[in-house]
This record gives sequence, C-alpha cells and structure tokens, in this order.
Amino acid sequence: QVQLVESGGGLVQAGDSLRLSCAVSGGTFSRYTMGWFRQAPGKEREFVAASRWSGGGTYYADSVKGRFTISGDNAKNTVYLQMNSLKPEDTAVYYCAADREYFSDTNRVRFPYEYDTWGQGTQVTVSS
Repeated sequence: QVQLVESGGGLVQAGDSLRLSCAVSGGTFSRYTMGWFRQAPGKEREFVAASRWSGGGTYYADSVKGRFTISGDNAKNTVYLQMNSLKPEDTAVYYCAADREYFSDTNRVRFPYEYDTWGQGTQVTVSS
C-alpha cells in the first residue's frame, strides 16, 4: 500500500519561494496520478497541481499557474511542488495525494474524492 509523507513547509514572506516534497513508499509515483491540494482554515480542500506521469500531462489551478511547478525524481521516488512568488493567500496546509488510476478524463485530477491515498499535510504560511 502506497504511503505519502510531505515535508518542506514553513513560514516565509510574500515573494519568497518554497519547495514541498512528497516522499512515496510502497509504490512508484510514476505509475500513479499524483496531485497537490491545499486547505486553508474554514475553507474546503482545493486543487493546486497534478500530474499523470504515464503519458504526461501536468495541470494547475489558475491561481498558481506560472508560479508553481509539479515535478518528480524517479531515483528518489519523490514528487515536488516548487512554489515561487508566494502570496499570503497561498497560506494553507498542503497535501500530497495519489491514485492508481490513470485519469483519462483530465478534469478528474482536480477533485479530492478521486484520490485514494493522502499524506498528513505540511503547513505553509506566507506573511505580508
């Protein structure tokens, strides 16, 4: 059974960068659809980025497009979320998610209920 462990969160100032890591065990991330989601206090969990490694394709929320990048390291079996030009509204707990299914309908990557495995989350706080 695949397990996900996020790390790399922290407190930064607006305009700074952070790189989140999602270490994958019990499976190879390149065989999964991998996603990043975030949840701010009092708000629903929202889509940030996703990748269908088999066959390609990366997807981003409009709010992070051009600032965030999802990538993976096969040797480390780790998925990353590089976050640049951070804004206070990016403050949230960030979660890594995985699903064994290759989502042929790309819209499905944006919905939390489509993923069957989640990490514990890592806090990102951006001060103004």
